[in-house]
Amino acid sequence: MHLRSVTFHPESYPTRDCYPFNLPVYHGTERVDFQTPVTFFVGENGSGKSTLIEALANKCGIHIWREVERRRCSINPYETAFSRFLSVEWFQGPVRGSFFGSSVFRDFAKALDEWAAVDPGHLEYFGGVSLMTQSHGQSIMSYFKSRYRIKGLYLLDEPETALSPRTQLQLLDLLASTGAAGHAQFIVATHSPILLACPGAVIYSFDRVPIERVAYEETDHFKIYKTFLENRKNRADETREERRS
Repeated sequence: MHLRSVTFHPESYPTRDCYPFNLPVYHGTERVDFQTPVTFFVGENGSGKSTLIEALANKCGIHIWREVERRRCSINPYETAFSRFLSVEWFQGPVRGSFFGSSVFRDFAKALDEWAAVDPGHLEYFGGVSLMTQSHGQSIMSYFKSRYRIKGLYLLDEPETALSPRTQLQLLDLLASTGAAGHAQFIVATHSPILLACPGAVIYSFDRVPIERVAYEETDHFKIYKTFLENRKNRADETREERRS
């Protein structure tokens, strides 16, 4: 374990009108504790879980490999300011780590190829093969298997996005085994009921105020998938009827 907790300071927020400072969950939560090697954040889109993952990366000095955005005509000036209004507590001092987001992973893979053009040895760290020449899912798993052998704090934003269910099981095994080894700590924002099944993990729901610890079976992810799989035929019939009408 490396990161002990994150504390919110709503009394210092620069605004209450713009995201993410307008989210009730960040006004009604005092702190979130990290007590296990694997912690999950769950919640609907826009609930703030991914925003906190990125803010933790900034607060902990973990670089996010992201190319400069050139297409947006306007930006939210508060979008990247959240980390300034958080405080973190470590168990035995800061450690290095990495941030993974499926939306920015390609930017890292491109940067790695540029480094390898000067020093091919960089690729040996990732199995000796360019991440750009593998499928998105294959390159992600190559990165995970190489990076997570190292002691550190690892922040993941919806890593399941490009992974098949079978590959999600591989990532689940990796999180469980690496976390149990004691050198790595994972904080993961996810919608995957497969990853959420990680043994011993703590799950925090951002759909509740304050942010609250929930059991696996209490998550909407488990309930929705379970209901759908148990009533798949009825749901398909309802869909056909809706199309006919």
